[in-house]
Amino acid sequence: MGAVVLFDGVCNFCDASVNFIISHDRAGYFKFAPLQSDEGKRLANEYGFESATVADEASANDLIPIDSVILVENGKAYTHSTAALRILKRLGFPWSMLNAFAIVPRQVRDWAYRLFARYRYRIFGRKDQCMLPTPEVRARFLS
Repeated sequence: MGAVVLFDGVCNFCDASVNFIISHDRAGYFKFAPLQSDEGKRLANEYGFESATVADEASANDLIPIDSVILVENGKAYTHSTAALRILKRLGFPWSMLNAFAIVPRQVRDWAYRLFARYRYRIFGRKDQCMLPTPEVRARFLS
């Protein structure tokens, strides 16, 4: 069936992460949608999250603001370190070995994840628009 990775399409680090996943996901398990896209907004809202570009309308709907990647897999949404670890686990050896960090309490993992997320634009920068996938990988992006 596969899973969908919702990501911040204007974040340079997030774009690099998506490219990393694509290059290591030989089975094509993951599909992708920027949170700024129509499909990204729809999926984020479906799972109760406020996407990056709909903050004003979403806050009126009591949606959870999102500062993380969202992994939608088997009808469930995962965020923060749990999403990252689940993605790495699917990429096989050696990346799946990083799933050993799952023994660290989620609150600790998510604290570190949120700290990194808070400064990702300062460290890696941001774009004015979402990346345009190459024709070879365009089929892996939801429109």
